[in-house]
Amino acid sequence: MLVTTAELAAHLTDPDWVVFDCRHDLLDPEKGARLYREGHVPGASFAPVDTVLAGPKTGTNGRHPLPDPAAFAEFLTRHGVSDTSRLVAYDDVGGQYAARLWWLARWIGLDRVALLDGGWPKWRAEGRVTTTEVPRPRPGGIRVRLQPGDGWTTADVVQRLGRTDALLVDARVAERYRGEVEPIDPVAGHIPGAVNRFFKANLRDDLTFRPADELRREFEALLAGRSAAQVGHQCGSGITACVNLFAMEYAGLTGSKLYAGSWSEWIADPARPIARG
Repeated sequence: MLVTTAELAAHLTDPDWVVFDCRHDLLDPEKGARLYREGHVPGASFAPVDTVLAGPKTGTNGRHPLPDPAAFAEFLTRHGVSDTSRLVAYDDVGGQYAARLWWLARWIGLDRVALLDGGWPKWRAEGRVTTTEVPRPRPGGIRVRLQPGDGWTTADVVQRLGRTDALLVDARVAERYRGEVEPIDPVAGHIPGAVNRFFKANLRDDLTFRPADELRREFEALLAGRSAAQVGHQCGSGITACVNLFAMEYAGLTGSKLYAGSWSEWIADPARPIARG
């Protein structure tokens, strides 16, 4: 699930390894593409968060709805991905966006998918080679095997409100969860019953992931006897939630779900309850 910078450096010319740069900024949507043009890991293709890792918005389906599975598979195929490829995704913020590509790839049936541990900051800090060259498209081929049970819908969340046999984990920073600040969405607060675990709690200071056994102990305490399959993950728009989901899988707690619509979809209907504090 995690690839070190040394491992990736040793496979830069391996055609079975396909690398994606997922850098993005929620408040500056063009920033990721600019950073990619300025320099990236050799051979890496750019994966735009808003147009590839998310689908069209309707006004009621959140800020980053899931893309069409066939369209996402076609994007991967155009960049050389096949069913046997080893995918590696990275960003510059501890997997906040790369984990979304990891989740989507698994959602359509690919299982050889990893994050670059430490991402772009670690790659640069170690003085590893970078380039501004955009790789040439190369053919791939994917057989989509959609895993529909990987996600919760808003209806699923509504059904679970107030139940003790389910847990919703909110990956946003604590101030947003409590409703004290809201820099992105029009309504502040959180879904009633959700618990808060900021996605960066899974990371060391250098943005590498903390040891799996430490993460497992913390998540087991949060789950309070529930199984991973009873857990759903959300954030503002279904992006950073993927980091908590990844961390649980990395810690051996497999089977939790993504609520892709997250807070931005939840508040699209003013009749849905909200909580603060």
